[in-house]
Amino acid sequence: MKKINLRPLDDRVVVEPMEAEEMTAGGIVLPDTAKEKPQRGTVLAAGPGKLLDSGERGELSVAVGDEVIYGKYSATDIEVDGHEIKIIRESDILAKVVK
Repeated sequence: MKKINLRPLDDRVVVEPMEAEEMTAGGIVLPDTAKEKPQRGTVLAAGPGKLLDSGERGELSVAVGDEVIYGKYSATDIEVDGHEIKIIRESDILAKVVK
């Protein structure tokens, strides 16, 4: 896992997307233009939680190292040190992968 020098705010998390599949299940090699962007990744950093009306912070359901599935158009893409990462609100994370 990479060390990242970003600290997300509130209920946002930084996610490193998994690599797109190079080959279909039937063995056909996909060119870069045909690869579907992954909607799954690993949490690299997590914010402190959403500030509630009471003044306390809500606890996040995900932590650094968790593998998550997120919505297709819900992330903000940025590049840090040559690596593509995504910043996502916790509410846009659909599921945590349990192994």
